[in-house]
Amino acid sequence: MTNLLSRSKLPTTLSYVAVLAIVVLWLLPLVFQQAPNRLVQSTVTGLLVGGIYALIALGIVVINKASGVFNFAHGGLMMVAGFMFFSFFTTSSISLPFAVLFSLATVALAITTPGWRNTLRSPTLLVGGIVAVVVLSAVLGLGGSELKWIRAIVGATMGAVLLGLAVERFTIRPLIGQPLFASVMVTLAVSLVLNGTTQLLWGSQPNSLLIFTEINPIGLEVKASSLRFDTTALLGGNISIERTRLYAFGLALVAFAGFWLFFRYTTVGLAMRAISENQILAQSMGMRVRMILAVAWGIAALLAGAAGVLQGGATSLDTNMQFLALRAFPAVLLGGIESIPGALVGGLAIGLTEEYSKLLFSGDVGEQLAPYVVLMVVLVLRPEGLFGQKRIDRI
Repeated sequence: MTNLLSRSKLPTTLSYVAVLAIVVLWLLPLVFQQAPNRLVQSTVTGLLVGGIYALIALGIVVINKASGVFNFAHGGLMMVAGFMFFSFFTTSSISLPFAVLFSLATVALAITTPGWRNTLRSPTLLVGGIVAVVVLSAVLGLGGSELKWIRAIVGATMGAVLLGLAVERFTIRPLIGQPLFASVMVTLAVSLVLNGTTQLLWGSQPNSLLIFTEINPIGLEVKASSLRFDTTALLGGNISIERTRLYAFGLALVAFAGFWLFFRYTTVGLAMRAISENQILAQSMGMRVRMILAVAWGIAALLAGAAGVLQGGATSLDTNMQFLALRAFPAVLLGGIESIPGALVGGLAIGLTEEYSKLLFSGDVGEQLAPYVVLMVVLVLRPEGLFGQKRIDRI
């Protein structure tokens, strides 16, 4: 029976391979007609843009590896965390009542992850929570523009963790043991709620986030200029690199290395992989499913926040930022929905695809369609993604 199924799929696979070969042969002459400096510039820019996509994809993969849920709210988390950073960064001082309430909410959700009863029975957790609230409130209350970086980083980190834990606690945790489709639809609803809340609190107009700056000749702080390299003699033109994209790419590499080690060698990382296979079975074997899921959502929210801040610094902050996650979905599926290295490769591949499409097609249509065309072809030929593993279900 298996041989018959394999033979039936063979003609379809060969047909797609033939179509792909024809498309490649059609596009290659168009690519090589471009000036060398434009090809190199597109390659460099594509890799740097792909770093943002990869960072977004990593957060989606973390949630999927821990719970098996494809998180449609990731773009919303990225957007809200970015606006939180903007507020703390541009505000000269934070009122003490707000700082205390904000710190209390974050710490309360963190220490009650095992359950309220377990927390109340642990004096160590209660004392540690009180100390954390005092320290965090003091940090948020720091005034003056010279301390805006500390205030913004701490505040945005707290906000991202608070969002991630709240989504897990009130929407995902009640659905443990239920069909995954229910959890996926809940994340879609959360995304809509976050979008509406962002427009209510911050409006829909773009905001400039000047986190990578320099002083211009007249003494004003402006966005950092690009690095420019004179390659006219070699490539027939100059090459420029955006510093913000370069920083994002470096952060993506560090994050991927850290989380690859985390999932491969730590007890919590291995537990996340076990829980993603079967939450009920993992819980019956004594694994702390609630704690592991909360940690995963907190980590994913932090990654979303980092991507939101970096993207906001590179371009601007607005409510359309959440749709950047839709551009990262092909990166997740292309690399493999549970593969951390696959998220990196998928993000870089999508970034390169978008930049090369700008060379070949006028307007934004090619840039918007090309990643999804590549995704469709790859999934037809290899449904589990480039680095994904085939699942075998025993009956």
